[in-house]
Amino acid sequence: MDTRTTTLRLPGPIAEALEIVARADNQSVSEAVRQAVVEHIRMRRADPEFQQSLRRLLDSQREVFERLAQL
Repeated sequence: MDTRTTTLRLPGPIAEALEIVARADNQSVSEAVRQAVVEHIRMRRADPEFQQSLRRLLDSQREVFERLAQL
């Protein structure tokens, strides 16, 4: 699997809470964050309003690419 490194800046109290939660779940902070991100994406994909927003974004980007192709 292709992996990328991302820097995440968290306020101190949130970072500390995340470390404690990860330790309690016997996992790394990185794994806890990965799981949270996957869950967030899953929830967003299930949201009809978000799907509509994605369609609008895709349509607007398609128009930009089509204009660039004509230059």
